[in-house]
Amino acid sequence: MPDKKLKVLAVDDDIINLKLLKSMLLKTSYVYEVIEAKNGADAIAVLKIHDDVDIVLLDIIMPVMGGIEMLKVLRADDNMEQLPVIVLTTDETKKTEALESGANGFLMKPIRERDLSMKISQLIV
Repeated sequence: MPDKKLKVLAVDDDIINLKLLKSMLLKTSYVYEVIEAKNGADAIAVLKIHDDVDIVLLDIIMPVMGGIEMLKVLRADDNMEQLPVIVLTTDETKKTEALESGANGFLMKPIRERDLSMKISQLIV
């Protein structure tokens, strides 16, 4: 388990997925805040305001700016290139592309609470 309480940015264009993620995360003992964004462009804007986000949970297929595109923007930015990102998707074929674009982890939807907390604790120590 992470030593400190985490601030998580959840990025998904599906409101139901966002609410589900948020409730899962807030049930854990190590998350104190969940910020939501509906696409990659919104998420980048959020990260420019909140420089204390500890980890990003990122959907791949979204309008405006998708997850892969957002990852590339993040990894090209000196302030955000080290930020841990876990990609969440229903599309197994996107795994390699996501990891090559800089994702730190990958989870298939539907997300299971146990898998999510294990993946987060692997990345944040």
